[in-house]
Amino acid sequence: MTKAATSAPRRESFTITDLADEFALTTRAIRFYEDQGLLSPERRGTRRIYSQRERVRLKLVLRGKRLGMSLADISGILDLYDADHNERPQLVKFLEVLAARRVLLEQQREDIDVVLEEISAIERDCRKRLKNSAK
Repeated sequence: MTKAATSAPRRESFTITDLADEFALTTRAIRFYEDQGLLSPERRGTRRIYSQRERVRLKLVLRGKRLGMSLADISGILDLYDADHNERPQLVKFLEVLAARRVLLEQQREDIDVVLEEISAIERDCRKRLKNSAK
């Protein structure tokens, strides 16, 4: 059997429920991303019909959120691609956002290390005082 015969056909449209199920989201979350201008489904009466493009955009939004990006940053990156379908400006902007995120996370890691060391010192002191008070 060929690969084409065994692979599922590519879908061209999705309902909000389809996307919610696929990405383990609530329909309310998807509508929120739509309200923020990150998604623009086609409307058929009161129904939202999401294209493959909207599905990919939702996937990118969720990836950006997982990386700790703000919705404004995600929107800016998506807008760069929509402007001329050239991914170069989008990639440059994405690298800038990632670099800023990395700096923030590294600072947070340093801060966490300092706090953990303080906790360890306090724990050692408490154990020492407990040991001395037991005598």
